[in-house]
Amino acid sequence: EIQPEIGLNFSRALRSFLRQDPDVILVGEIRDQETARIAVEAALTGHLVLSTLHTNDAPATITRLIEMGIQPFMISSSLMLICSQRLLRRLCSRCREAYTASPAQKSQLGIGSDQPLTLYRPHGCAHCNGRGYHGRIGIHELLVPNDALRELLSSGHATTETIRNLALNDGLMHPLQQDAFAKVLTGLCYLEDVLVKVQ
Repeated sequence: EIQPEIGLNFSRALRSFLRQDPDVILVGEIRDQETARIAVEAALTGHLVLSTLHTNDAPATITRLIEMGIQPFMISSSLMLICSQRLLRRLCSRCREAYTASPAQKSQLGIGSDQPLTLYRPHGCAHCNGRGYHGRIGIHELLVPNDALRELLSSGHATTETIRNLALNDGLMHPLQQDAFAKVLTGLCYLEDVLVKVQ
């Protein structure tokens, strides 16, 4: 527990953890440059560092660290995986209502077939208190860096867009939208919710 009034702030506590030589360090959230620097340095010295950072997607995580003052070569040397996630409302499995997708909806999902496609929408029942939803479900975007991405970072010319393009072209990442659409097709989520939440 941090206690700023006695000088025990987050970055100072993290430095203390490093002196104990842990195998894994969990940093609740990287909020400032010093915490980011210490976390990256810990990763460079062989520690597995897990943390959170608020960004819109996986590629933006890298540019956010650069904006926080972390040198791109340090990021490229220490980064193993980025997982971006969002929560969507889960359709109630007891009352979800099946319907046939329109041609426009099939197009939004990237489905060009003339075959009918069954999707689901909320309805409402006693189990879900009439809302049509019961709980939430995560959608995820994983980015696993390869040598080409590490080279792009080390070059100093990485932007969120160039990182995204390289990751998609090299198959390093499946976008949030792809995972969300998969959950729509399996009847876990409502298409209209996905279109609002994931753009």
